[in-house]
Amino acid sequence: MRSKLSRFAENTQRKNVVEPGKPIFAKIQGNWHSYFENDYPIVLELGCGHGEYTVGLAALHPKINFVGVDVKGARIWKGSRDAEALQLSNAAFLRIRILQLEDSFAEQEAAGIWITFPDPHPKESEEKRRLTSPRFLEMYKQVLQPDSWIHLKTDNLALYEYTLEVLRNREDVQNLTYTDNLYISDLYGIEQQIQTTYERKFALRGINIKYVRFQFR
Repeated sequence: MRSKLSRFAENTQRKNVVEPGKPIFAKIQGNWHSYFENDYPIVLELGCGHGEYTVGLAALHPKINFVGVDVKGARIWKGSRDAEALQLSNAAFLRIRILQLEDSFAEQEAAGIWITFPDPHPKESEEKRRLTSPRFLEMYKQVLQPDSWIHLKTDNLALYEYTLEVLRNREDVQNLTYTDNLYISDLYGIEQQIQTTYERKFALRGINIKYVRFQFR
């Protein structure tokens, strides 16, 4: 099994990984279409982990660019490798903290966001760290084009309920749709059927998968 150091070294050589230390990193904001060498829409997966969703979506939609975002280089190494193996030129991985999102994407540069099984940060003192907290939503609103969809998949009931409460209390949210049992819902489409490693584990344990999607006005 490759060590973290060897994975980090491989990431430095991969075109589909954008990370600190590479010349492209400092100038990527506002230049993602040039990076992909096309004008296709750009959709983000935040906290992408091993990149299963980024790779799965890129395979489904060859005329959409997908960027998996995660701070863990050893994790995005796998998604990067899988995207290369499938020759997916529309999949890339960005190694940053989600709080740095606005440093890497210009205003309205993205056309959608997926948040797949994020850390729920259950303690009340950790609310600001939840990827559906108000401070993150404001960030998403800046980088997204109008009427772009944001999707959340989670096993965590508390995060699901928290997210719905936050969204219902905002005046700039529209087309809020949700289910606490995705697999038996009409919302279970081809994109929602992509599974991460975490989702497979939770599903095998009989835990319902929750799903939320919405747009900003």
